[in-house]
Amino acid sequence: MNVLDVAHLEVTHPGHGHDSWLTTVRDVSFRVAAGESLGVVGESGSGKSQTMLAVLGMLGRGGARVSGRVEFDGTDLTALSQKQLRAVRGSGIGLVSQDALSALNPAMTIGKQMAEPLIRYDGHNRRSAADRCTELLQLVGIPAARERLRAYPHQLSGGMRQRVLIAMAISREPKLLIADEPTTALDVSIQSQVLRLIDRLRRELDMALVLITHDLGVVAGVTDRIAVMYGGMIVETASTAELFDAPGHPYTRALMQSVPRMDRKPGDRLPAIPGLPPHPSAPPPGCAFQPRCALARSECGDGVPVLAQPEPVRAGHLVRCPVNVPVPTGGAGS
Repeated sequence: MNVLDVAHLEVTHPGHGHDSWLTTVRDVSFRVAAGESLGVVGESGSGKSQTMLAVLGMLGRGGARVSGRVEFDGTDLTALSQKQLRAVRGSGIGLVSQDALSALNPAMTIGKQMAEPLIRYDGHNRRSAADRCTELLQLVGIPAARERLRAYPHQLSGGMRQRVLIAMAISREPKLLIADEPTTALDVSIQSQVLRLIDRLRRELDMALVLITHDLGVVAGVTDRIAVMYGGMIVETASTAELFDAPGHPYTRALMQSVPRMDRKPGDRLPAIPGLPPHPSAPPPGCAFQPRCALARSECGDGVPVLAQPEPVRAGHLVRCPVNVPVPTGGAGS
């Protein structure tokens, strides 16, 4: 059963001119099954976070328009009021933000911030909420958990603050966890710990997971499938193993080439993707990646390519490119 089913999602924001609108997410469709993990990968500005904020119903105050279908656990979220959506967030969908220092209130203790939704929505009193918060901090591997409830965010390390955010996101036992760049502000060793923690909790609590990142290396070991986004659209989607074995879109290949590898010779420079992602106010004709693509042809500007299955690939591998097919790379571990 699918926990999340998104179909033809589109997000537009008011532009600067009269009756002007900027499209940041275009025709995005994907599904996440119960217990499954999906990685959403792309550069900044590709539409990853906008997509997930639209799923959570958190874009309306800025004047954004959201169309399409967002079905969570059998319920169409686009048909719910803000009050009804607030009931879904936390109990149904948990969110881990990318910057714990900004996400946590610096003027409140960790315990008070963690206890607030438990008291407000789940009927806990202060003592039972404190017990539950202690249990959650122990679950995410924070030592001296009871004492940490009295600490303020600035008194914890970056890795511990991120673990607090994870504990808060799972406190009401959601069916789906959305982790938006959860390791961005952390050093490499702490990144690995946090990713392993999220993966372990997903399995132990039987949650579905959507992991948003700009780094393909982050999702390699903790996701079942990957969706690559560019220009507000999904340009490729496949199982994690299939995507690494035979990336189909030139953008996916370029992202892979920019990931540091142990077998590179000392002094070799990482290949960089030339240019910048398109601005929503001036999308290029046809394929959004065409101006930066070394393999672009004249037909790439004729129209927006459809997300289709080229040959030869495994079932479920879809690529939005009119001229390219998946190219074997020698295996996911190469």
